[in-house]
Amino acid sequence: MSKGRILFVTQEITPYLKESHMANIGRFLPQGIQEMGKEIRTFMPRFGNINERRNQLHEVIRLSGMNLIINDHDHPLIIKVASIQSARMQIYFIDNEDYFQRKAVFADKNNVFYNDNDERIIFFSRGVIETVKKLSWSPEIIHCHGWMTSLIPLYIKKAVKDNPLFSDTKVVISLYDDDFNETLNNDFAEKIKLPGITSKDTKQYKTATFVNVMKAAIDFSDGIIVGSEIVNKEVLSYAKNSGKPILSYQPKDKYIPAYAKFYDEVLVSEVITS
Repeated sequence: MSKGRILFVTQEITPYLKESHMANIGRFLPQGIQEMGKEIRTFMPRFGNINERRNQLHEVIRLSGMNLIINDHDHPLIIKVASIQSARMQIYFIDNEDYFQRKAVFADKNNVFYNDNDERIIFFSRGVIETVKKLSWSPEIIHCHGWMTSLIPLYIKKAVKDNPLFSDTKVVISLYDDDFNETLNNDFAEKIKLPGITSKDTKQYKTATFVNVMKAAIDFSDGIIVGSEIVNKEVLSYAKNSGKPILSYQPKDKYIPAYAKFYDEVLVSEVITS
């Protein structure tokens, strides 16, 4: 049974972004798990359309100040935090002026997919892991929500597997209807690499479509949750054929206890990740 250290990493949380199915889960799942007596941390990107004043975000100086090198360029990692008072819950935000100042999420006002979304996903995923290191907090489960979190499983299983904070961590990925139609940059597979990550590990990213990015997340996860009623059929089929524990879609009034039970099942299961 889980002693109760669950890390939630999500691309959407209400009220910081507009309400959606994923954003509602991002808001209420951590609260529900915390109310079961578990210790939680919750992370999301600090997208530029999040109103910092209204939501009372402030920088955490002791966690900020690190530089992450992506594609041979330094990018300062800024950590901000806000509180949802009614839930007695803090949200950590990964911020960087180059990647998260624009006033939209994944596409510009003309609905053109940002060319650097590949680097934004790398920065966000690595930023979460580096911040958890600074917190000296060892999660038993990391639960990832949305394609922007899809590199977390790879990094946990390959890049930081020898770090005592993560050596026993299990990763769960939720599948949603958050498909994108574009393909991330051709050099994405190279940009991802860190010590411990081989070319074999990045094979799915050679052509970084939504389907391939999510297949890679499944490869390196220990459990899969169907988070939306409708998800990409190819991704769902891949998940079902992965041989890993999978939880079917759960209705609104039942998903929190079902997820908590699934975490415990994943913790005791022996799954070999790719």
